[in-house]
Amino acid sequence: ILDGPYTQTGSAALRSIFWDAEREVFQFPKPAQLIERLLAMLPDESQGIVLDSFAGSGTTAEAVLAANARDGGKRQFILIEAMDYARTLTAERVQRVASGYGGPNSRVLGLGGGFDYYTVGEQIFLPDDNLNEAVGTDAIRGYVAYSEGIPTDDRTTPQNPHSPSLLGLNRETAWIFHYEPDRATSLDMEFLASLRFGGSAGASKPATVIIYADRCLLSPAFMTKHGIIFKKIPRDITRF
Repeated sequence: ILDGPYTQTGSAALRSIFWDAEREVFQFPKPAQLIERLLAMLPDESQGIVLDSFAGSGTTAEAVLAANARDGGKRQFILIEAMDYARTLTAERVQRVASGYGGPNSRVLGLGGGFDYYTVGEQIFLPDDNLNEAVGTDAIRGYVAYSEGIPTDDRTTPQNPHSPSLLGLNRETAWIFHYEPDRATSLDMEFLASLRFGGSAGASKPATVIIYADRCLLSPAFMTKHGIIFKKIPRDITRF
């Protein structure tokens, strides 16, 4: 059983970090020293990823940064916070303890380190399982590329020389997302004729071509012969 540190310690630390706040910014925060003790119990405590799905005032991040500063460790943290103070309190605290804080006469040096801040955007899929066009085509393309596991270096923009629908390309596979927000798309001979591989377009057609579209008008025998795999929008887009 741990005897301290207590929330009073956490409250005092938070008041020091937010020295310029006009009132108490968070009640009963965990003390960073408590999280550091827990980190020290890990088998290999100098690395790893620490997840805090109720981040609150950001104590876990401070504890991870403090531990790294102390022993040169490579620990990382993921904080999740659903409340509206995620930016003004949680992220702000991490920023302050990383870069330093305090008034002119009581400056506390930063622990170093950094972080990225993300917010949850619109859902990719609507309740009826159709794509949410409000997120924009670029976001949908990015999601499909991720769900297909296309390596980052193989991903393409619509401005590539092969097709505006191309998501990714390497020697073995081409991934194509034939999607238009305002109409149904077809995988047919006309669409195949619009694809440009070889010649002035550069790379030759790989052995496997994965094509997303709303419907397919090609025969199974033709697709097998030409290494084409059809995936129906939105049915065959992987959900996570």
